[in-house]
Amino acid sequence: MGHALCACSRGTVLIDNKRYLFIQKLGEGTLQNGLRKWILDPALLRGTLQDQEEAQREADMHRLFHHPNILHLVAYCLKEWGTKHEAWLLLPFYKKGTLWSEIERLKDKGNFLSEEQILWLLLGICRGLEAIHAKGYAHRDLKPTNILLGDEGQPVLMDLGSMNQARIHVEGSRQALTLQDWAAQRCTISYRAPELFTVQSHCVIDERTDVWSLGCVLYAMMFGEGPYDMVFQKGDSVALAVQNQLIIPQSSRHSSAMRQLLASMMMVDPQKRPHIPLLLSQLEALQPPTTGQHTTQI
Repeated sequence: MGHALCACSRGTVLIDNKRYLFIQKLGEGTLQNGLRKWILDPALLRGTLQDQEEAQREADMHRLFHHPNILHLVAYCLKEWGTKHEAWLLLPFYKKGTLWSEIERLKDKGNFLSEEQILWLLLGICRGLEAIHAKGYAHRDLKPTNILLGDEGQPVLMDLGSMNQARIHVEGSRQALTLQDWAAQRCTISYRAPELFTVQSHCVIDERTDVWSLGCVLYAMMFGEGPYDMVFQKGDSVALAVQNQLIIPQSSRHSSAMRQLLASMMMVDPQKRPHIPLLLSQLEALQPPTTGQHTTQI
């Protein structure tokens, strides 16, 4: 299975019978029960079967898709070092970083994404979500830091570990509380849909939680920060804030069509939000007639 590597050292590792050179750690995240997930390097599993199942599940979610707007899993394996386990997910590296890093880079210069760039990015994100929803899943943790920018600047959805069933039929208070607790652990608070803060005892949670999160992403692209980022940073209640209809700031940079698109995504009542196919048709109609990479590339 290859030999043990320190995360700070060079070396080789065998994944799916192919040998790769390990150069350096790029970043890490945390999954449930202390599972550490690394991008392009190993994740230490702290001994529980559930940790191993979580890592395997994320790999399985990646393998469902071969789509230009969803991050491709190159290889995966689970390694054993005595009593310890490491999950290796080999993923493509994109030099441009995340959508959030681009938003912050522009904001530091006093600039914002142009409307044409936003519409192009939004179209790619929607196409990725359409593929996820078509498989019967929802992303559940869509945010600018979970959207990479590919070599041509195209959006690429990543971090599929929070994906679960698109339509969840909640029948009873116990199931509602279980889903609510799950969302509190897995769905980033300032991008979490209102219906996931207080889950009703008898309801259907569907893929339009992603549409709400997409609206928050659109807001961040338009204004340089998420609509509830400051609420969270100030320590105020995001759960209360999302129950009120969002007030969209006035700006001459944005057309009325884009503002209407944002407003439709940010409806508190999920039944009033559009599904992704409708958003796609609206976005395609809004694309400039001669859109090309020379004008839209990030």
